[in-house]
Amino acid sequence: MKSLSCPNSECALVGNRDAANVGLHGFYKTKSGKRRRYHCLTCGKTFCPTKGTPYYRLQHNRRTFDEVAHLSVEGVSKSAISRVKDVAWNTVHRWLERAAACCRRFNDRKTSGLDIPELQADEIRTFVGGKEKPAWIFTAIDVWSRVWPTTVVGRRSYRNTLALFRDVSSRAKSNCMPLIVTDGFEFYEKVARRVFGPACLYGQVIKARRNDRVIKVERRPVIGAAWRFEEALFESEDSSTLNTSFVERLNLTIRQASAYLTRRTTCHARCMQQLKNQLEMVRCHYNFLRPHRALKFGGETRTPAMQAGLARRRLSFREIFTSPVIRLSSRRIVYLFGRVEAHRARAA
Repeated sequence: MKSLSCPNSECALVGNRDAANVGLHGFYKTKSGKRRRYHCLTCGKTFCPTKGTPYYRLQHNRRTFDEVAHLSVEGVSKSAISRVKDVAWNTVHRWLERAAACCRRFNDRKTSGLDIPELQADEIRTFVGGKEKPAWIFTAIDVWSRVWPTTVVGRRSYRNTLALFRDVSSRAKSNCMPLIVTDGFEFYEKVARRVFGPACLYGQVIKARRNDRVIKVERRPVIGAAWRFEEALFESEDSSTLNTSFVERLNLTIRQASAYLTRRTTCHARCMQQLKNQLEMVRCHYNFLRPHRALKFGGETRTPAMQAGLARRRLSFREIFTSPVIRLSSRRIVYLFGRVEAHRARAA
């Protein structure tokens, strides 16, 4: 009982795992068999161990839920998942919304305190609802650890570019001054100067194309002295010159992992929130679950989170969905008609 705490937001010892105020309270039946129920000795409320997790009131096996989440981040569409797992499409949709909500909270809590010596940023073009409604996915990557720290979805505008760099800055250490490399999008220079100050290092890689082929690559230092760029590239373990190779490879990984972004397919996001939910799951899977081949040291292949010091080992979706960091204390999650709504709990 030491690993459990009362999930009731009105309890005086809510979230306290060391209080030893949880006792046994019989069993309840599910399709998978009997499950234990618990009783809080402080507030008198009873609860099950899945309270506050996506497994709460789940009428199927938890393994099936985890497999659905895994398939969704491997480029499999909801319709295909429904056929393969013999689960209704609406059920798959509702499960993935629950999983995305948990992955979003896990990403926000765990992806912080990053040491980013080299940062690359880029955009992915897609559409939502129809091709007449283009949407842009702003991505960034810490080159040394391969961590994907944040993403922003929306118009290709100054506001979204600023939101991306501000989020990266908030997740990095306070004394972090990275070497920033992007393409020639007009707002990157203004945003880099505003967020990281005039003392930052910022360069651009401009590619000229003809007949869909790159015929010329221009590397342009924009902010910073030439000797500072030479020193930063000399100390870099991955780059010998200004490049955007790592973030472009990340963009390919994202496209392969999301059915919404696969080219020449009938599967696409019907609304912006669906695309954001899918990207949160893909980001969580990429950082914490999926080993990166470039991070192989001897017999160990690390995940980006392991390389950045955010995790000690490779995690699983089961560990993320049951992690204490996703259990809300001041909020109550209600799953209703496939939508996840957060309601403020009333004051005690």
